[in-house]
Amino acid sequence: MPMFKNSRLAFLATLPLLAMSPPALAQSIVGSGVPASTVPNSTKRPISFAAQAPAGAALVILTQSAELPETGALTAAERSAVEAAIASADFKGKKGQTLKLRGIGSHPLIMLAGSTKADDEGPDWRSAAGGAVQKLMKEEAELAVIGAPDAAAMSNAAVGLSLGQYRFDRYQYDVEKAPASQKVTFVGSAANEAQALWNNRHKHLAEGVSFVRDLQSEPASALYPQSFVERTRAAFAGVANVKIEVLDEAAMRKMNMGAIVGVGQGSPRGSRMMIVRYTGGSGAPLALAGKGITFDTGGISIKSNSGMWEMKADMSGAAAVMGAALSLAKSRAPVNIVAVAALAENMPGANAQRPGDVVRTYGGKTIEILSTDAEGRLVLADAVQYVADRYKPFALVDIATLTGSVGRALGDQYAGLFAREDSVADRLMNAAETSGEHLWRLPLHPAYAKAIRSDIADVKNSGVTNAPGASAGAHFIGYFIDKSLPWAHLDIAGVDWIKSSQPLTPKGASGFGVRLLDQLARDWKAE
Repeated sequence: MPMFKNSRLAFLATLPLLAMSPPALAQSIVGSGVPASTVPNSTKRPISFAAQAPAGAALVILTQSAELPETGALTAAERSAVEAAIASADFKGKKGQTLKLRGIGSHPLIMLAGSTKADDEGPDWRSAAGGAVQKLMKEEAELAVIGAPDAAAMSNAAVGLSLGQYRFDRYQYDVEKAPASQKVTFVGSAANEAQALWNNRHKHLAEGVSFVRDLQSEPASALYPQSFVERTRAAFAGVANVKIEVLDEAAMRKMNMGAIVGVGQGSPRGSRMMIVRYTGGSGAPLALAGKGITFDTGGISIKSNSGMWEMKADMSGAAAVMGAALSLAKSRAPVNIVAVAALAENMPGANAQRPGDVVRTYGGKTIEILSTDAEGRLVLADAVQYVADRYKPFALVDIATLTGSVGRALGDQYAGLFAREDSVADRLMNAAETSGEHLWRLPLHPAYAKAIRSDIADVKNSGVTNAPGASAGAHFIGYFIDKSLPWAHLDIAGVDWIKSSQPLTPKGASGFGVRLLDQLARDWKAE
């Protein structure tokens, strides 16, 4: 009994020491602290150009019809055998058609890939090459791609192949064999010119898209506001004529950016605003602003579990503007742009903002929070005001996975386009046609602008019952942009993540917006 009493007293004596234990004994790490992977994605096929096909390579023949293009890669006997196979298979050379042949000559494989679009609207070299390589991901052979008739067609086909062979497999440990990584050579008489086009522009465009897809695909445990900043800084390391500015929460609070800080206040991972300016031309810059919610639970207005995992890609708009800036800067495009990523993690923590709260924005305008799940427009409210005030752009385009309603309206083939002026919408539509990233214009009716007004603040972020969701979201962002500034809003909520593979986009992250914004910036400069 005395021994038990002494032991109990000894234990009680230690309690003050336990209460005063140093922080190291407490949970001080955000997340698990154990990285899920320490390896990169598997190696893709490197791309080169040559006048003749390498000996022993598998052939990918891009065709515009059932007729084989002229090529020195086939002997007369091989050509005759391929023509017989085409006739037997009723191959027409249409976009999406492929025909695999083996046992012809010394080639381990011959694949025909059609390129002609519907209604004979001309060839789509990008889709032909991208669709073909997806069907050859396990083909352990060097590839030679022939049939593209000129340098532009060859370089565009290389873009398509690069995008089509994208993979995000760094978290797959238990895999027997990685996808094929043997080189691919684009063959044609214009090889030197095509190589120059690839080196000077198209390679960087493909890299920009892949960079964005990587960011979209990362789990939120690995990609959060600060790590987004770090990875983007690393991507721009050594690139000429680039300046980077990053605002942390303390800096944003000093500038009264209550909207973006409010979205992230429930998360231990602080919000950031990242601004990348590339100066390659003269005059005022084109501003590109992207929504960067690195994970969206909905906050206090929490989402249901079904599909919530996809909210790791709710930063797709921010990634797209950075990917476009990377492409333009690395290719030394003769343009001036400023790209802004508004970054926050929307979590339902003890300090999270509540429905009914009112926040003040950079320009002094106020917002009533009726749903914490309408957060993308909040971070953009501060971002667009800041970039317009600080960098004086001649025009501004924002891009965001903003509303589910746009996906329900347009599916996965079009992003929604909103613009006040027809001339601005026309510029976006022309860039969409050239780049192959499609837009559909939706209305900015004045009646919808009235629907976002708040009873106790300037505007409300949700609770709009007499306006379509996508239009209400566009009007909300437009409220913070001066009417004298040319502006367009892109809602990409239906096209950021692809449920089934397409020729240029394997299932998963699409990287949508990089090609479109790259083309827009090249076409639209300060007057």
